[in-house]
Amino acid sequence: MIRRIWTLFNARNLEFLRDRSALAWSIIFPVMIIVGFSVLFSAESRPLYKVGVIGPLETSQPVYGPQLQAFSEMRHIEFIEFASMRHAMNTLRHHRIDLLIDPARGVYWSSGTSPSGYVVEKLLVASGTAKKTGMKKESVQGEEIPYIEWLFPGILAMNIMFSALFGVGYVVVAYRKNGVLKRMSVTPLRPWEFITAQILSRMFLLLITTSVVFAGCMLLYGFRMRGSYVALLLVFIAGGFSMISLALVVASRSASEEFASGVLNVISWPMMFLSEVWFSLEGARPWVQKASRALPLTQMIEAARMIMNDGAGIVEVRSHLFMLCIMSAACIIMGSLLFAWQKK
Repeated sequence: MIRRIWTLFNARNLEFLRDRSALAWSIIFPVMIIVGFSVLFSAESRPLYKVGVIGPLETSQPVYGPQLQAFSEMRHIEFIEFASMRHAMNTLRHHRIDLLIDPARGVYWSSGTSPSGYVVEKLLVASGTAKKTGMKKESVQGEEIPYIEWLFPGILAMNIMFSALFGVGYVVVAYRKNGVLKRMSVTPLRPWEFITAQILSRMFLLLITTSVVFAGCMLLYGFRMRGSYVALLLVFIAGGFSMISLALVVASRSASEEFASGVLNVISWPMMFLSEVWFSLEGARPWVQKASRALPLTQMIEAARMIMNDGAGIVEVRSHLFMLCIMSAACIIMGSLLFAWQKK
């Protein structure tokens, strides 16, 4: 049994490594995104601006008090209410909002590392609100996190998602379509052994390629790792396993590569936009935020950012690890039960 799994494990690794284009793309793609965003956001431009306001909101008024009326009437600015100063400041540090205002105290905060924060601050000054009310700027409490460092964990997790979904789901369907699985079905190989070999192979390759990207970007950009490397490794293992398990559900009975590719795209692209890879969902509709929490990519990204940006350890991200394990168990059981060697 062990020898059969080991043989399939080695065969799958060699198959992937011999495909030079796939290997190179899995490494180059996330690096290209990091380089592109580092250049893009150095130009100090983002299309959406979010301003946090501390204090209760009077629902009968469209603005947050008369002192903010001129500023609040500007277009393309979204105002988000915060009841807790600590929550609001933490949201600002993590680039979920671009500016934070406390009307009661007459102060505002803007992140010096955020291009959007710079623009919104200029809009606040241009509106005359700060001058008329005597509103003053205060320094952000706690260590600021550069936007590119906030983005980095999301890029790594997104790369894991695409590599796991298409590296397992698409390949297994291709095996079934080409008759490879049919030939395997007449061997002593059991379905769970085949699935185990696929999971181990993809996990091994995921960790290798992610480590290369992680080390390269850390050296190139000098990103700071504030948390535990062990905790980050566990998060990526749990996240990768959940993605592979999800891919196996799609590939368990699919016989068409085109169909499998379409389903995988339907799964991956919404996750990419709803899991805060590129931007925060702060201020989005409540149902959108709840739907985002149910996605494995969201759990992986949140845990990775807590570790890399906030210095969290295994204890702090245990709930995310638990959710990823539950999702993985549900998908692996479903995939095993539905798995078929041949086309149905």
